[in-house]
Amino acid sequence: MNIVVMKFGGTSVQDPAAIGRTAAIVAGRIAQGKSPVVVVSAMAKVTDSLLRCADIAALGEKDGSVALSAELRARHHKTAAELVKDNAALAAAIDNEFDSLDEILRGLAAIHELTPRISDLIVSYGERLSSRIVADAFRQMGMNGAHVDSREVIITDSEFQKAAPIDDIIDKRAPERLLPLVAEGKVPVMGGFIAANERGLTTTLGRGGSDFSGAIIGGALNASAIEIWTDVDGIMTADPRVCPDALRVKVISFEEAAELAYFGAKVLHPATILPAVKKNIPVFVLNSQNAACEGTRIISVAPHCKSPFKSIAVKKKLAIIDIVASRMLMTHGYMRQIFEVFDKHKCPVDMVSTSEVSVSLTVDSNAQLPEIAADLGKLADVKYEGKKALVCIVGEDIRGQNGIAAQVFSAVKHVNVRMISQGASEINMSFMIEEEDAEEAVRSLHAAFFEHPDPVVFDVDARKPLPAK
Repeated sequence: MNIVVMKFGGTSVQDPAAIGRTAAIVAGRIAQGKSPVVVVSAMAKVTDSLLRCADIAALGEKDGSVALSAELRARHHKTAAELVKDNAALAAAIDNEFDSLDEILRGLAAIHELTPRISDLIVSYGERLSSRIVADAFRQMGMNGAHVDSREVIITDSEFQKAAPIDDIIDKRAPERLLPLVAEGKVPVMGGFIAANERGLTTTLGRGGSDFSGAIIGGALNASAIEIWTDVDGIMTADPRVCPDALRVKVISFEEAAELAYFGAKVLHPATILPAVKKNIPVFVLNSQNAACEGTRIISVAPHCKSPFKSIAVKKKLAIIDIVASRMLMTHGYMRQIFEVFDKHKCPVDMVSTSEVSVSLTVDSNAQLPEIAADLGKLADVKYEGKKALVCIVGEDIRGQNGIAAQVFSAVKHVNVRMISQGASEINMSFMIEEEDAEEAVRSLHAAFFEHPDPVVFDVDARKPLPAK
């Protein structure tokens, strides 16, 4: 079986027209002799609405939360009615799901406590509903769609809202549950993002986790390819909203794509390609609204690129924490004590810089910063500043290119750079600046390094000319 796992994002299933395009894409893969396994996100903006339902209910506003749920119910019924004729069974399934959701919301309004476990259960309804509708729509359009509850296949730990998959169980369950359907000529349709722990309680993989779901299933089935269908043509050299002349990257390595995903590129979830790397499965980033575009191919070893960089990513809403302790820095165990504080608060660190008397770190700005600073204050003097951005430039063998740092910082010489990191990675140069300077810095870097792009790696033919000044 030539299995291809196809993940479709929220905009690819947001309405009947989008689901029709998705069905045509899947039918095209079948016509090519491939056996698709489909993973879908919730319909666009449904997850946000479900979170809003939960927040309103937790405030005790039962009627408001159920009213918002009723709007979502009507939207799903309307979509189903337009896609599926004689849809009594589908309509009943939608009502059953929303009746269950409303019961949870009423209970939440009574107890006034939104726990991570309840939050995961509430947001799971988005993918549970979209996957059922898409499966029935496929059958209506001539494909043998088969709905599969992801919670029967993707098993995780109990870290609600950001659960980690248990690979050994998934590697056993996915083939047992999915391969017989594929062998019968059916197209399994699953919801992304959602999973369950070993006790059967609903968990989620974190926001953006539908990509991760697709890769997990692809790895477990030893798929020939994993396709991430979204609303952009692939990985770009920069955000096209910031740089109108940004180019599509035709091919990139797993390592480079992982760096871009972690440091702010919105096309991929940071963890997406890990299962693919383990099994050396190529990943394709494609546009469901422009299916003819070849997208971006992510492989283990990309062809050599004559251009020094592949792409520029930006991660905003960061904070710099400065820790100063002149007597303690070189003391044995001091760095361990610092990082134990971040571990206690489950706060990842993006960048670290040290001097003789201080340590500076960058983290996501969040409500825990005062608590983190208070705990660090027991070890040293601490201050922190928010509204920072991390600019990440990715390319092959940056460390081995003479003078590249001088070229980078010459391009952004008008921007105040707060922290720099290069030596930790051969393919990534990063620096911290004020958030308000981020877009200007990206435009300056793009103008400096993508004036003469390598046509082997970049889609030069599709480059949009800049507007005349």
